[in-house]
Amino acid sequence: MKEVRNIHTGHRQRMKRRFLEYGLENFDDVNVLELLLFFTIPQGDTNPLAHALLDRFGSLNAVLEAGPEELMKVDGIKENAATLLCLIPAISRRYLIGKTPQGEPMDTVAAAGRYLLPYFAYEKDEVVYTLLLDARRRLISCQEVGRGVVNAAEIRARQLVSLVLEKNASYVILAHNHLSGVLVPSREDELTTRQLRSALNLVGVELSDHLIICGSEYVSMRECGMIR
Repeated sequence: MKEVRNIHTGHRQRMKRRFLEYGLENFDDVNVLELLLFFTIPQGDTNPLAHALLDRFGSLNAVLEAGPEELMKVDGIKENAATLLCLIPAISRRYLIGKTPQGEPMDTVAAAGRYLLPYFAYEKDEVVYTLLLDARRRLISCQEVGRGVVNAAEIRARQLVSLVLEKNASYVILAHNHLSGVLVPSREDELTTRQLRSALNLVGVELSDHLIICGSEYVSMRECGMIR
């Protein structure tokens, strides 16, 4: 047993050193998971477990996007390992948000899109965000205002108006993601946008745009002629 432990210890050290010196360029997906699992499984060979994860989920992306309950259905994956794997996309998203440009006026679709895309990275739910802007279209705040199946427009309208008044915003840009991968705004998107725009008009605030996000792409409902 001592000899086996020494072999595994040497392997782990070599893997860590290889990453520190060369990055992940020459790591395949199994090696990446194997290395990650070192930090939650202190002893033993994590290679078979990395293979088991890929066999169940099909790809490294799918492993990292799986929920903790699904991950723990793989024999050998306990809460600590599931937590670490779930942390990877969450930290990556936080990192991307932290690198978004600050202080840039949101006066173009491109500026709003650049700012908003990181907020939707790795999301598994349909989420609605709002950008609240001042009279010069500078950002006051970016806040999540809906999650899950987004079909209760009247509830969001009350929440949105309350938020706008609290922050003293002059303009609003909405954005939500389509998990279907279809970038085209739906009929429901159009109806919801009209209702929210009318609610905001009552308090003297303009709904400047509503962006539909799919992965790294987005479409502007204003540019599509759905907001006039």
